[in-house]
Amino acid sequence: MDKKLATIIFESLASGIRLDIFRLLVKTGTQGLVAGEIAASLQLPPTNLSFHLKALTQSQLLTVEQEGRYQRYRANMPLMQDLILYMTQECCFGHPEQCFDINSTPQSDN
Repeated sequence: MDKKLATIIFESLASGIRLDIFRLLVKTGTQGLVAGEIAASLQLPPTNLSFHLKALTQSQLLTVEQEGRYQRYRANMPLMQDLILYMTQECCFGHPEQCFDINSTPQSDN
């Protein structure tokens, strides 16, 4: 991962709605959701949703697959894992295992 792509990803997640969309799609795993399911789950109007889905797709955080007349969206987890690695690879002079316990679960503030 390079700095430019990391910046694009962070910019696309700077919106609370986009962050909610991405987190919802992470929860669904490889099944993903069609746009109508995302809109219903997050109570978003379709026109507002399409704007955010486009931004997330352009940043490569989401993949989209045509299914008949619907589009199924999935979180691009390999890209997110690459971003996390990019952000932490130099932690503690290249030894992130010394900085934090990678097996511990951080507190969530859902």
